[in-house]
Parts: sequence; structure tokens; C-alpha cells
Amino acid sequence: MTAEHTTANATCTATQATTAEDLLGTTPIADLERLIAAKELSAEELTRAALDKAARLNPKLNAFTDLHPDEAIAAARALDDVQTRNGHTTGPLHGIPVAIKDENDVAGYVTGYGGAAFTHVAEHDSAVVGRLREAGAIVIGKTRMPEFGIWPWTESSANGYTRNPWNTLRSTAGSSGGSAASVAAGIVPVAIGGDGGGSIRLPSSFCGLFGLKCQRGRVTASPNRNLWQSLGVIGPLARFTADSALVYDVIAGSLPTDPWPAPPLDRPLSDAVRSDGPISPLRIAVSAKNPTGGPTADRETLDALKATADALAALGHHMEHIDPKYPAITYEFLAQTAAGVAEEAARADQPQLLEARTRRLLALTRPLRPLNASAIRHGIAMGLEFDRTFFADYDLLITPTTPTPAVPVGQLDGQGAIAASLKAVGASSYTAIWNVLGNPAAAVPSGFSRDGLPLSVQLIAPQNREDRALAVAAQLERVRPWTGRLPEV
Repeated sequence: MTAEHTTANATCTATQATTAEDLLGTTPIADLERLIAAKELSAEELTRAALDKAARLNPKLNAFTDLHPDEAIAAARALDDVQTRNGHTTGPLHGIPVAIKDENDVAGYVTGYGGAAFTHVAEHDSAVVGRLREAGAIVIGKTRMPEFGIWPWTESSANGYTRNPWNTLRSTAGSSGGSAASVAAGIVPVAIGGDGGGSIRLPSSFCGLFGLKCQRGRVTASPNRNLWQSLGVIGPLARFTADSALVYDVIAGSLPTDPWPAPPLDRPLSDAVRSDGPISPLRIAVSAKNPTGGPTADRETLDALKATADALAALGHHMEHIDPKYPAITYEFLAQTAAGVAEEAARADQPQLLEARTRRLLALTRPLRPLNASAIRHGIAMGLEFDRTFFADYDLLITPTTPTPAVPVGQLDGQGAIAASLKAVGASSYTAIWNVLGNPAAAVPSGFSRDGLPLSVQLIAPQNREDRALAVAAQLERVRPWTGRLPEV
């Protein structure tokens, strides 16, 4: 820390602002909280740094739909005032700037679902946004997504491409691509995404982040009854495993209206990532097999999978190369996707502004919607059976997250609904099965390609064992750290 950081003056100097910007991309939330608690850093200083960085980088990345500078700075000043009066911070995220994916309600702003068909302003925060604010987080803006999160690339006719901070000619993947870009670029320490077929894990893979898809029902989707039926979950994208665990500790919890509540966790997930206790050797299966018959991962991705498995073996875990007998999930996934997209599209107040590709997809998938209830039952039953069989013998499964590193932007250019859907199935072929079955699954950085693009492996845990995936990911972060290398953008 420089001498300028010993003041709590809300009007920061250029040196302070620069240093605060650096902290956003390099410092775990717990360490930022210690600086704020010691009044070496103020909530307003950190928030201004995030807003300044967002304003400077968003024209290059197209990560944000909206930035909320006046509201964010007012909220930060209020937190600083409360801390001055009470002598302590207000919660575990006091003064931490966060970004929110555009499918979540933020009071006073349009919930746009990534397109142009929505103009109504949300009157209230979603439950997740409310929980973040109660913990002291400051919402600086909303982030880009493809329309309704349909596609695994953050592109739309209304909003163009969202670009990867590691190489702006490359995709962030999707659908939480704006959230991924905002974290990877060091604008915010953490951003909220959603995952109905890989939409937290795919952008984490392409952008060099840690992204855990939690257990089905772990986080409420309120005020909505669900997110893409039983497929979708809401959760953070982060650079540090500890930041992901901390945010989940804040936002986790079901409501009586939730259709598939997860059982309460036995302990905070933050406990799982602590380094002061040994982890018993685990039985970990390693498989490069594509669960849905999609493309086999490329050589660099497979080499990274092997290097990660070798690191886990060196940590004392028992590694076994085995290809699980994956259930077929096409019907269960497509029927729920069709119903979920139709439900969200019905909320549009300007339906004529839906993308032509979306309108065509809605028409093509209409016959699938009546199968939704059956698809939900089958998917949940298959998840329980996979747990009873495969995870009776193994504690974790490790696979690639994506078949390749980040692909070029423009993946949807010239693609109609059918061609885009077929292409999307391959892109999410390692991830979508875990949305159907419901298991926790995490994208963990595993190195870099020859072109300097992030690589990723996926850790899949038994049902309701997010703690196990987090504990092993934290081990990997310590022995194969990824947080020290930042994109040049």
C-alpha cells in the first residue's frame, strides 16, 4: 500500500485511483475488506475506480448494458458514512463493486434479457441482488448476454459482440459473457451470471476465471419461479475460488416458492477453500470423453487436463482414467430449454423486437413445450441414479470444460435458428449434462494455449457437494495458480 492509502478521504488522488484499479483485478475480496475495515481504502474510492475502469474499457469489450455511476457512488458514500458512525463495516461484501447479468432484476433499470424487446423498468431488486446489497455490495451496472441466454456466445443483433479481454477478436462465450469480461478485465472482483447449460462455466473457461455452477435449487431465482425450468442456476464468476465461495455464502438459500430447493449446506462454503487444513485423499475420475457425443477436446485442452490430473495426483489424490456411462439428455435438455425461453419471451413488452432467430426458434420448439414436466422428472431421476452409481465409486469427476480455447467473435453471423442450435450443442457439450442432472460443476483455469488464451478443466461433484469441488479447486489454485496473469486489455 502507498502512503496515499492511509487516508479515508473519499476524493481520491490520481495515484490512489490507479492503485485502486489495480486492486480490483488482483486482490481477493477478503483482503479488500481488510483494507476497507482499516480505512486504508474507502468504498467510494473502490467504486469510483471500478466505474472509471468500466467507462474506459467498455467501448473495447462491450461488457455492460448499463452503468449506474450516480447510484453506485451514492451507495458507496452511504456505506462509508455508516462505517464512520458505527466503527465497523456492514457485511462481508462492504464496498465491493459487483456487476449483474441482464436477466436479473435491478430496481430502477430494465431487465433486458440481452435483447431489445423489453422496456419496462424493474420496481424491485431480485432476491439475489437484494442479498448482495444487504451484505454491502455495490451494483455498478448490468452485463451483456445473448438474447434469453440461448447461445453460448455473447452476441446479438441488438447489441453486437462482447469481446474477450485476453484477445478482443475472440469470444467470451456465453451466456454470461458480459459478466466474464468485466471480471477478467479487472473492472469488478466478481459478477453475477446464470447457468442453464454452461453459461457460467463456458465464459469462465474462455476468460480464465473460476466459475461454479451450484447445485440445482441452491440459489433462489425469485421473483421468478425458476430459471429455464430445472436447468438454470444463478451464481458468481470470479478470479479467486475464495471470492466465489464467499459470494455463494451470501446469496445461497431457497424460498418457499422455489420448486426444487437444495438442502441447506452443513457449513459455509468459505470454509472449504481455507488452506489451513489437509484434504483427505479423494478418488477422482478423469475423462476426456464428451458426455453428449460432441467434439473431442483439442490437443492443448487435453494436455491441460492431463497436467491438472498430474497435479492432483501429486497432492495425494487417487486418479483413475475412466469414461463414465453418461445418460442421454437431449430430450430432457431441449424440452426444458424450449419451455424456459418461451416463458421469458412471454414477458417481453415489445415482442416485435425479438431477434428473428429467436422468433424462429420459438416456433420450431413449440411442440416440445408440453413435454417439459416429463423432462424435468426424467432429468432429476437420472441425476439421482448417476449419483447412486458413478459417485458411489468416485468423489469427483474431472473433464474438459470446453472443447477448445476461446473461438473468434461472430459465431452467430449468418446462422439461422437451426444452424445456430446445432453449433451451440457442440460448444456446450461438456457442460449441459450437469444442468439436466443437477450436480455442482466448476470451471477451473488450467493454463494457457500457445496463443495466450485461457484453458479450463471442469470439476464435477456429487449432488449437494459444492464444498468438495471448491476445496479441490482451491488446492489447484495454490499449486497451479492462475490469478497472477492478467489480460493486457
